[in-house]
Amino acid sequence: MNYQNRRLRRALAADYAIGLMSSAARRRFEQLLLDDADLRQELAMWQESLARLNEPLVEVPVPDRVWTAITARIEPQALHVPAKRPFWNWLRITAAACSLLVALTLGILYQRDSAQYSATLLAVDAQPALRIKAHDNYLQVEPLTLAAVDPGRSLELWAIPADGKPVSLGVIPAGGKGRVALSPAQHALLGQPIALAVSLEPEGGSPTGQPTGPVLYQGALAGL
Repeated sequence: MNYQNRRLRRALAADYAIGLMSSAARRRFEQLLLDDADLRQELAMWQESLARLNEPLVEVPVPDRVWTAITARIEPQALHVPAKRPFWNWLRITAAACSLLVALTLGILYQRDSAQYSATLLAVDAQPALRIKAHDNYLQVEPLTLAAVDPGRSLELWAIPADGKPVSLGVIPAGGKGRVALSPAQHALLGQPIALAVSLEPEGGSPTGQPTGPVLYQGALAGL
């Protein structure tokens, strides 16, 4: 089988992300991922697309001013409107509108997600379990379908570089939601072709500096 064929690689990544592969095919594909950064990125794009389907719809309350405007249209009142506004009034209105537009634009730019890399880690049944976004000096971790962890145990996140030797990125917060601080060396590692994995460890993390428990979740890290 020619694993360099673009259509085949895309189809394999999609089957793996959706969970259509047999156990033997999954093991062969995971071996390919270890040495193929482009294939890991292809898989990450599929995982990100599928993970968005699980995002819940957030109910947004309607502001009071909206209901007030609706009521005003249903029950219109006679308002006194001047027949003509002086030119400088229109000039002030235009300047105010421009100021508001600039403020909104700056607010949007300020609040833009500063994440540089992202990954969706899958469980052994191919279900999305964790979403991870990498920023300058921390990882933002969001649980998707995370299994409960027994007391006295912790989930530890590992980076798997090309040489295959895991490097700890830290212990995932209890419940799976929160931040994991990154050192400069850890952040530099994220710029390389790596995979991410989560193992079950004693409370506080592995005592040996290498994974000691089973790997529960894994996935590829991709740049944004």
